[in-house]
Amino acid sequence: MQSRRTKTIETTTELSDRVERALARVRPAILADGGDVWFIKAEDGVAYVQMLGACGSCAMSTATLKQAIERAVLEECPELRAVEQI
Repeated sequence: MQSRRTKTIETTTELSDRVERALARVRPAILADGGDVWFIKAEDGVAYVQMLGACGSCAMSTATLKQAIERAVLEECPELRAVEQI
């Protein structure tokens, strides 16, 4: 028996597909700047992504994450509350 209860949104195939669809909308701009973004998992209302290539070390990666990636993902997946970088 668990000692505490947590609300968990499982990374279902359907949710994963919607997150990937959202990432596909912003991926061309990210690729054009020499980077990429991968969806890792969704847990406790948060989608976790990994930013690769130039995006992994770019000073603007936080702005890209919040203003482009998070906006697209939350539009597609309103049950999520945030997108965080791993």
